[in-house]
Amino acid sequence: MANENLHKAKAAKMDEFYTQLSDIERELKHYREHFKGKVVYCNCDDPMTSHFFQYFSLNFKELELKKLITTCYSGINGNSGSSFCLMYNGEQDGNNMPDFSYIDIQGLEGDGDFRSPECVELLKQADIVVTNPPFSLFREFVDQLVRYEKQFLIIGNTNAITYKDVFSLIKEDKLWLGVNDGGTMEFAVPDYYPNPRSGYRTTENGVRVVKIFARWFTNLDTQKRHEELILYRTYKDNEQDYPKYDNYNAIEVSKIKDIPMDYTGVMGVPISFLDKYNPNQFAIVKFRKGDDDKDLIINGHYPYFRILVKNKRVY
Repeated sequence: MANENLHKAKAAKMDEFYTQLSDIERELKHYREHFKGKVVYCNCDDPMTSHFFQYFSLNFKELELKKLITTCYSGINGNSGSSFCLMYNGEQDGNNMPDFSYIDIQGLEGDGDFRSPECVELLKQADIVVTNPPFSLFREFVDQLVRYEKQFLIIGNTNAITYKDVFSLIKEDKLWLGVNDGGTMEFAVPDYYPNPRSGYRTTENGVRVVKIFARWFTNLDTQKRHEELILYRTYKDNEQDYPKYDNYNAIEVSKIKDIPMDYTGVMGVPISFLDKYNPNQFAIVKFRKGDDDKDLIINGHYPYFRILVKNKRVY
């Protein structure tokens, strides 16, 4: 299964998951207005193979970027090699294709780890960070972005939603999900990675690809984030369909489409609600736990993780 592949890679600290160009194009087309005049930093990407560098360099003029910076970690999984920083300021001869004569390549003293002092200095120069950070270091990566007050558009495993510190940022409206709904994404992996039992294929070009539950996480605003969730059901006429939790004063709503339009109290909704979450329409109260700090319970049974929310439009 896709999630099993992620757990195995995380346990082995195998963090070389290379994002497909099609996934980058599909998501980033929704954020074009954010990049005008900005310095973009891809701080977990080998610019020689990264599709992030390819996307931003080829669209440098169209996005009206100010600068593109990329760095990568040279010691992934024990591999050694020189680390370097690549800075690109766009073509100077009117050609839209990136030319290495206009790319400034600088060696790094360290290994290119995003936490290293020299990479932090580069981070300070950036306006927006766009990358696929190591899944095993996702919490630490997000913490750094928040600490330095950076805008970002990054990829993480879907389970990151359930991390206490990440969910706190979602609740505080400092982080939200990207435009494209949840599901799986395919990532290219090195040849030395073990073959998973499922979610694996080899492309016609011989590239090994694995399928993983992954999401885009961002603090860049989009139109989708403010779309109204249309509600059809009412609580008044269907109270029997909304049982209350044993350990919290809220009703269980097992499907997003069943959220009642007239309920003024707290409701427990599936995690997938975050794909429909409009902060102007709903308020997030808390995640998963009842008043006793234990998982929510209904008639002695535990439903899957729930997000507790209130409808702001009902008074």
